[in-house]
Amino acid sequence: MKLKPLRIGALALGGVLLLALLGVYAMACSYLYMAPSLPSVEVMRKVELQVPLRVYTRSGALIAQIGEQRRIPVTYEQIPLMLKNAFLAAEDDRFFQHHGIDYMGVLRAVLVNLVSGDRAQGASTITMQAARNMFLTQEKTLRRKLSETFVTYRMESEFTKPEILGLYLNVIFFGQRAYGVAAAAETFFGKSLDALTLGEAATLAGIPKAPSHYNPIANPQLAAGRRTYVLRRMRELGFIDENAAQAANAEPVSGRAHAPLYDVEAPYLAEMARLDLRNRFGAKAESAGYKVYTSIDSRLQTAANRALRIGLIEYDRRHGFRGPIGHTDVSTTDSKELAALLDEYSPIGNLAPAIVVAAGEKSARVFVKNSSDVAQIDWDGLSWARRAENGAALGAAPKRADEILTPGDIVYVIADGKGAAQLAQLPQAQSALVAVDPNDGAIVALVGGFDYFTNKYNRVTQAKRLPGSGFKPFLYSAALENGFTPASVLLDAPVVLEGEGMETAWRPENSTGEFHGPTRLREALVRSRNLVSIRLLRAMGTGPAIDYLTRFGFARNALPTNLTLALGTMQATPLDIAAGYAIFANGGYRVQPYFIDRIENAAGSVVWRAQPPSVWQGAERVISAENAWLMTDMMKDVIRRGTARRAMALGRDDLAGKTGTTNDAKDTWFNGFNRNLVATVWVGFDQERSLGESEEGAKTALPIWMHFMREALNGVPQQTVPMPEGLVALPISARTGSLTSEGNPDAITELFMADRLPAGATPGEESATGNNPDDNTTSEPIF
Repeated sequence: MKLKPLRIGALALGGVLLLALLGVYAMACSYLYMAPSLPSVEVMRKVELQVPLRVYTRSGALIAQIGEQRRIPVTYEQIPLMLKNAFLAAEDDRFFQHHGIDYMGVLRAVLVNLVSGDRAQGASTITMQAARNMFLTQEKTLRRKLSETFVTYRMESEFTKPEILGLYLNVIFFGQRAYGVAAAAETFFGKSLDALTLGEAATLAGIPKAPSHYNPIANPQLAAGRRTYVLRRMRELGFIDENAAQAANAEPVSGRAHAPLYDVEAPYLAEMARLDLRNRFGAKAESAGYKVYTSIDSRLQTAANRALRIGLIEYDRRHGFRGPIGHTDVSTTDSKELAALLDEYSPIGNLAPAIVVAAGEKSARVFVKNSSDVAQIDWDGLSWARRAENGAALGAAPKRADEILTPGDIVYVIADGKGAAQLAQLPQAQSALVAVDPNDGAIVALVGGFDYFTNKYNRVTQAKRLPGSGFKPFLYSAALENGFTPASVLLDAPVVLEGEGMETAWRPENSTGEFHGPTRLREALVRSRNLVSIRLLRAMGTGPAIDYLTRFGFARNALPTNLTLALGTMQATPLDIAAGYAIFANGGYRVQPYFIDRIENAAGSVVWRAQPPSVWQGAERVISAENAWLMTDMMKDVIRRGTARRAMALGRDDLAGKTGTTNDAKDTWFNGFNRNLVATVWVGFDQERSLGESEEGAKTALPIWMHFMREALNGVPQQTVPMPEGLVALPISARTGSLTSEGNPDAITELFMADRLPAGATPGEESATGNNPDDNTTSEPIF
């Protein structure tokens, strides 16, 4: 009888061993059955995370990250020790001791769950979570649990502990579309990893347990409580001391949604890059870690953004203040409560939402969103705000600040971050700016509108508008190839045209409503005389003119076959026009605009590289060097003394260009360049309507171009292009355009192509006299 307990013990032990053997056998069978479906070591080594497309400037500055998942891969070494320790404390403090499954952790979880009566305590190790996130689904089935176990052991045998921890910190989900610690730091705090505080690191470490529950944006109080737990565990494990824990706990939980960080703002260009990549490599390429290096110049892009916004705001101010965008109660002075009142309003471009907290005689004070302080708007930032209502005439100039604003008004401001601001409003008009290197067509700056995130329509590439007088240089270039010279005289006088494909008689006018009689071609371009351009096209014939104009890249079927073509009535995008002007700038070569320099895959290998024809190799000459130089010289006069003379304020003599304004000022342009940079600016409304009675290209588009070029050419020496040998300088009469003697008091110097000299001149002569009535250079105007 005394042996009975021993026999019972032996039987129990045998039963346990049998169950253990059966368990091992079952696990072995399960492994053999499931092994084909498990990721192999090779697959695990070559796993490709969903990494967003990243777009860079030519020099490597980040423009955008594009993808459904926000992820910024970082190496183990790039992750701060403080952040690693926070995750170990929160998720798996025995990570460096166990071999993938922490049996002590499992036992602890079971005991805690039994005592608490729920299943809140988990036992997943960091390795298990990495295996689940990288290779498995989130479904709660026995098969998935077994797969997780097998993959965990395989990872532990094939990867080092730092490799596993690094993978985990790159794949763990935080909510807000953020995967990995780097993306989470950016999403919640707008910071890179090395800029995180201890409190922020602990907050991040607390999120993965329940991303929607401990989200510092949606549930700051719960996030703060979870942070306290993480800091306590870090202190207990010796990662931090009590003082550090208390200081971190005192930090406010200030998480809020941040857009992906970038170095250079070029969202319109980033979207162009995304579409290009998708067309080349398919939709999956957007999450395959490709890097697109564009032709964008960081400094020029920044200058273009600023120039376009300043110009549109200046235009908008001329047309009055449309009033606040909202109104609310401002009985509180608490900054958190004021910030909450602005939750529904977002910054747009360089405009920040603000609440007026006080308005006096000559100033107002506003609380600016995303600022911890109140800013002051002085009178110079308010005095422009004449009331504008429903297209009526502007009201009287305001005399007091409290006539414009009252406490509780919600407005947009431009704030300097130093306590000063100016009243602003979202412009109703739009603009586009594109800058091109004429040597190879590289797009170095591109802004498709005031703000991409409120309107993604890219006006640089999508808006086909009438170029107006900005088209005239192409027509004049054609004229120089068809027997005309800068001294040719045509009549600037009223004309009524019938036929030519038009249903009714056409009575074109100059924009000024004035007529100047016989006018030399150079002066007609400088003064932008519409009637001279019409007579010029009629003299050439639309057929020969269109044949020539296609050299600038304009599609033949897009060019009107009647005389309205002389006034730029074909439709073209700003990029089309800039590409045409590049031919003048580079001396006559056709270059194709491009914006991607190279594309790299996730491994860093170049999978595509641009090889654009350039003026040095491969580009086709489409107009002669003499024609290009002569047209450039004529367009320099547009700036020196013509419709764009305000550009003389830039203090340079190497700039050329042409204004453009269509009927009723629905489209206004300035296209200008020097030898190494072409920039086109368009201003108008998306839904076509007049910009205003007194608005024109010289007043709307040219200032934007000047703002841009002032910065773009800062420190860049003037670039003089030598005159080609095929040009000859001869004295002509300023009044009649005919050759004259150098001693004539009416004489000026004009340039002619050597193979198109006016009558009375012979090659090699520097001056000549005489006149041939059959030549276009004559004292009698054509028509």
